[in-house]
Amino acid sequence: MDWLEIIQECSTRMGKEALTFYGSPEAAISFGVGAGGDPMKKIDLAAEKALIDCLTEHEISCTLVSEESGTKKIGSQPSEYYVTTDPVDGTTNAVRGLPFSANVIAVSKGPYLQDVETALVSDLFHNITYTAQKNRGALRNEEKIKPSETVSLQKAVIGIDYNTFKFKELVTKLEGLFKTAKHFRHFGANALEICYVADGSTDAFIDIRGKLRVTDLVASYLILREAGGIMLTPEGDEPNVPLAPTQRLSFIAASNKTIYEAIKESLT
Repeated sequence: MDWLEIIQECSTRMGKEALTFYGSPEAAISFGVGAGGDPMKKIDLAAEKALIDCLTEHEISCTLVSEESGTKKIGSQPSEYYVTTDPVDGTTNAVRGLPFSANVIAVSKGPYLQDVETALVSDLFHNITYTAQKNRGALRNEEKIKPSETVSLQKAVIGIDYNTFKFKELVTKLEGLFKTAKHFRHFGANALEICYVADGSTDAFIDIRGKLRVTDLVASYLILREAGGIMLTPEGDEPNVPLAPTQRLSFIAASNKTIYEAIKESLT
């Protein structure tokens, strides 16, 4: 089974559905709270349905783990594969028409993050797709990518997700980093931001809130690792968490070990 070809087709169909609602009032219509804990918007559900329809048409048997509808069994042998997805990462951007969001799909034979073998993150707006297959490298629109070689925090461009009610507490933890580094960014779709580390556009991405769901980063994790970057917890551990829509984690995604260690040491 060519999983990469299948999820590329699924992603194309998901993107087409999402763009139908992109930036429209209809996109923001809410359908309750999703399995991941956030409100389900019409744009999310439309993209998810396109994925399920595509998998069904290919007669795929799998356990679908989705940020929206939770865990679903598909086909006669659902334990054979796990397909984990965030149908629209960056829903707020998509609802407002801001051009930075993506669909996320990852395939594994086991129910943990490190089991992922095939991954895709597709920018809904800019015709850019990142893919990776375990032990085969990572690609951006079919061209091999690698992270930057920047080792200086002063020169590094660093993404940080600071979307939290506990902003003061977060800023306190990041105070040392703010004093050393100079160039910070946050665009609003973490899956894409990690891919930017993978292709060298940025040098690191940090999320230490303990809020981000594994469904957001499941594909970017493999893409970054296959490109040559690293993703570890702030304590230096591998983030081998279960593939569940409620699973949350903190991490530092970095282009290289030197940048990772510098960021880790700056945290308080």
